[in-house]
Order: sequence, then C-alpha cells, then structure tokens
Amino acid sequence: MESFICPIAYYIIATFLGGTNMASYSKNFNQGELLNLFEHGKVTTEYVIDKMMVKKLTNKTNSPVDENNLKNLLKELDLLVGLNSVKKLIKEIEAYSNIRSKRIEENLATDPLVLHMIFKGNPGTGKTTVARLLGKILCEMQILDNGHMIEVERADLVGEYIGHTASRVRDQLKKAFGGIMFIDEAYSLARGGEKDFGKEAIDALVKGMEDYKDNFILILAGYKEEMEHFIRINPGLKSRIPIQIDFPDYGLEELISIAETIVNQRQYKLSLSAKAKLAKIISKKRVNDPLNSGNGRLVRNVIERAIRKQAVRLLENGSFSRNELITLISDDIGEDDI
Repeated sequence: MESFICPIAYYIIATFLGGTNMASYSKNFNQGELLNLFEHGKVTTEYVIDKMMVKKLTNKTNSPVDENNLKNLLKELDLLVGLNSVKKLIKEIEAYSNIRSKRIEENLATDPLVLHMIFKGNPGTGKTTVARLLGKILCEMQILDNGHMIEVERADLVGEYIGHTASRVRDQLKKAFGGIMFIDEAYSLARGGEKDFGKEAIDALVKGMEDYKDNFILILAGYKEEMEHFIRINPGLKSRIPIQIDFPDYGLEELISIAETIVNQRQYKLSLSAKAKLAKIISKKRVNDPLNSGNGRLVRNVIERAIRKQAVRLLENGSFSRNELITLISDDIGEDDI
C-alpha cells in the first residue's frame, strides 16, 4: 500500500505545481515527513497541496529592488490628491523594509510585517485605486511576490450548503497568494438569516489571515460606520488587522485638483470659466447631496461628459485649432452632469 500511495501523492502535487521537479523541493518542504503523514491518513491531499503551494509562492527571490520602478510608483502615489494617511503608511513600510534588509545583513532577528488592512470611506474616495497601487508598490519592495489584486464580493465567498463556504474561501485565498485580496462592502458577509453562511466565510477568512499572514494581504473596505460596526461584532477580525485607514470625502479644492489632473493626463485643459462653473456645480451638490458630493468618481464622470460635449461642439463649429482641441469651456459642463 505504501508504494502505491506515495506515487499518487507525488503525481497530484507535481501536477498541481505545473510539473515542478519535486526533488528540488525535498530539502525545504521536508517532503518525506509530509508524505508520510498523508500516507497514514493524518493529512488530506488538499493539505499537502496547500503546503507545497504556499512555499512555492512565498519563495522570495534575492534579486535587488528595482529602484526606478519603485520610484515611479511612489511618484504616482504622491500625485494622488489627498490620501495623506496612505502616503504616511507607505513611507513607514518602505523605511521598515530598508531597515529589515540592514538587520538581515547583520544577522539580526527580523519578522515580516502583518499588513492586513481596513479601508473606511464613501464610494469614490480612492479605496480601490490605492489598493491596486499598494500591491504594485509592495511587490517592488519585495514584500509581496506578485503584487496583483483580486476583487472579491460576498457571492464569491459565501456557499450554498455546509462545507461549501470554506472551500470557496480557500479558493479565493489561493488566488490572492503573493498579492492582495480586496473585499468591498465587507460587512455584507455578516448580513443574512440564520441559515446564511456569511459567518462561516468570516471565520474561514480569519483562519486564512492567521495561517497565511505572510503570503497575502487582506483589505476589507466599505462605508465608515458600517465597517466600524462590522469590526466590533467580529473581534477575531479586529485583532488580526493592525491597519485601519480612513478615506475622507474630498473637499472642494481637492475635487477641482482631481479634475485638473484628469484633464492634464488626457491632454486637455479647463478654461477659467469652465473651472469656475465646475466649482459652482460641486458646491451646489455638496448642499443638496452631502453623502456623494466628495466623490472623485463623480468628478471624473463630469469631465468625461465634458470631453464628449466638446467633441460635438467642435464638429458643429468646424473649428479645430490646437487650442480649441485641448480646451474645455463652461458650455461643455452642464449642471445635469453631476
């Protein structure tokens, strides 16, 4: 029986890892001991695969940090309007990463940072944008292997029957290894009736955060009040998520700055009258709809509509000078666009 089971284990694991030469892993994985446990029914095939996959995905390279790539990404972060707490956090992580390298050179003890996070704020305040950029930055710092981000929602995690949820969570965790798992409106996991499996999904996430804390970063995001309540009723999450960041609504000047950044990136510009009209419309929106008035996405939509209206105006006028092609005027911005 022993000679039959071990080859099966080798085949399953090798196939899962894409035909990797298993001999190259024997030293690091203590393969014989692992397969012996499998052989005697002490661990499942899934457990063996998980252990092999985690080691493969977290085997950091010794290649030096690409300073140019990192510099460009940090510059991109700095160009984002507001978000001072995020920028401060990245500076702290960068400093720790550098000091950690120095400590390794001196054979001093080093512990990896646990960087699971909570993002609290209204839609359109930069949470998803920051999460994507954060993954790239941490990859260049060699804190994450890949730096990719997967966006997950309740339907991706909560199963339909007993045992289904844990399997779904594990599948999503594997996809996130080496990168970031981003769950927007995370509090939706706690909503449902007695037969709902949302609580099971939360428990599975908590276990994954603990078991694989060095392998990925979990970011839970959503409205501020809902997220604070969600964390209060799930103390297991709070104790494992050391970083909480507020994403406040943008002020009027910040929204105008965002608009100018968008048009500059697209090689347009706002005329003085267009800028004044945009400020007037945003101010009015802040009075009538304060919940959504500090929304960067809202400003982007206005600019995109203005660009389309400018195109129609230029074709109707038949005038295509360089200045006219790049300038958005007040007529291109309507109060019904916001």
